[in-house]
Amino acid sequence: MPSITPPETLDDFDDALDELESAEDFLTFFAVPFDPAVVHVNRLHILQRFHDYLDAEDDAPADPNARFERYAALLTAAYQDFVSSDARTEKVFAVFRMHEPRSLNVGLDELLAARPQTPAPTPAQTPLQPAAEGTADHAS
Repeated sequence: MPSITPPETLDDFDDALDELESAEDFLTFFAVPFDPAVVHVNRLHILQRFHDYLDAEDDAPADPNARFERYAALLTAAYQDFVSSDARTEKVFAVFRMHEPRSLNVGLDELLAARPQTPAPTPAQTPLQPAAEGTADHAS
């Protein structure tokens, strides 16, 4: 693959990025070797993961060469995520996380507070009391 010369200024760098449209364009621009079959199946996932990696960066380097190298490393990492895995496993998009089990912690005090309040039964209301002797509750 031919060597790519990074833009000389940040404005040139930003202009060059604005021209990129496809995953293949990004991979070629940043000189990331790629398998077209992997990109064909995962193009949106690779670009979204690259975007997520960029968002996680605190500060982009001010030097265009350093920024180019950093972006190339992040795009390489995003691409490699899908070389060794797949979209369902990586769960880049929310649709893949929709039916995952979720943990929920509810304190006992919250459960008790949400319980309907019923008065305590009086001795006359308690169920399952044996019938008084000499009374018949059922017909024989």
